[in-house]
Amino acid sequence: MTSSSTPPPASSGGPANPRPLRRLTARGRDEAHRVASPLELFFDLCFVVAIAQAGVQLVHAMAEGHAGEGILNYGMIFFAIWWAWMNFTWFASAYDNDDALYRIVTLVQIAGVLVLAAGVSRAFEEHEFLVVWLGYLIMRLAMAAQWLRVARSSRGAERTMALRYAGGVLLCLIGWLGLVILPEGALPWVFLVMALLELSVPLFAEKDHPTSWHPHHIAERYGLFTIIVLGETVAAATVAVKSGVDENDALGELVPIAAGGLLIIFAAWWIYFVVPIHGHLRSNRQSFLWGYGHYLIFASAAAIGAGIEVAVEQATGKAHISTLAASAAVTLPTALFLLTVWALHSRFYKVGIAQQLVLPTTALLVIVCTFLGDWAVFAAGLVSALAVATGTMLTARMSAGERGSSGPSGSGGERATTPVG
Repeated sequence: MTSSSTPPPASSGGPANPRPLRRLTARGRDEAHRVASPLELFFDLCFVVAIAQAGVQLVHAMAEGHAGEGILNYGMIFFAIWWAWMNFTWFASAYDNDDALYRIVTLVQIAGVLVLAAGVSRAFEEHEFLVVWLGYLIMRLAMAAQWLRVARSSRGAERTMALRYAGGVLLCLIGWLGLVILPEGALPWVFLVMALLELSVPLFAEKDHPTSWHPHHIAERYGLFTIIVLGETVAAATVAVKSGVDENDALGELVPIAAGGLLIIFAAWWIYFVVPIHGHLRSNRQSFLWGYGHYLIFASAAAIGAGIEVAVEQATGKAHISTLAASAAVTLPTALFLLTVWALHSRFYKVGIAQQLVLPTTALLVIVCTFLGDWAVFAAGLVSALAVATGTMLTARMSAGERGSSGPSGSGGERATTPVG
């Protein structure tokens, strides 16, 4: 499952083949030195544009006291963005041949997410999902076209798998029309049903023939997207703090929020990346749960930035909500991020009850910080930073104990290198 010194197979469709059009065949799971391509990085950056738009609208909804409605719309929009991103990511890990047609179809998907981003504000404010649906239509038609290319280049069980993917994608597109034609009250139910159907497509398509995704490549792709989402969170929070200082001269009120928010984001980065998660991705069953669970990781990471913006607007009087509500906008997504990272990543590398309890306890304490008034965000940041320090200390003590018990030639093992997560 991990990289080796074995050269990539000839069927990988690598850049050594100069032909502009090549068969779209599976790449090797044991391919050496598999890393994210420039096209994949460009893809991620463009998708974060749509996430930023969803975050802006979430801030407006919460600042106006419509948190429930805003969270529901945010969840639906974010699902569309995340699902299209995730489908491309796993497809590319298994079938990226980097020929001209593959590049063009990928660029079409990027165009689709930008169309979707253009419709985010109308979806939030007027519950008008036509533009969002059109953007999603563009992305998913492009994805179906890629699967049809795979079907044309393969045979047997692999061809059946590709056709199932293409058919599932196209059928779901019809179902999503319910967001456009059904009354507003039915939209949450349409979303729930269609989201479950979308999540079922890979399970059905790969039941007889799994795709040859690359564990190291998948772990890197998810990690890079996490970095970009956290970067967008930093950017949005920075702009909010700057505007608050420039327009209201409220430096004293904003310093605790800015410092606490920065500590939360730094801790989120540390906690996510401290464990070598690719070693856990050994089967489709594990990878499906891990990949699907990242909906909560990505959505909560982006929502932390939106929450910091809400806290800034409340502190400067622009948001007419209570301090408790503004604090919860930061602490609740932070707690969700911590719990989800623990469930998907960290618990597999923790040794002993003390290490296992670090992140769940931290999440609980972050929620308690909600009730600390104007200092809630700062306190949550301190708690998050202390979680990193505690995890690092526990792992250092365990590593020292293992070295002492195994002697000079002993080895502490991989787990001793994973401080907290």
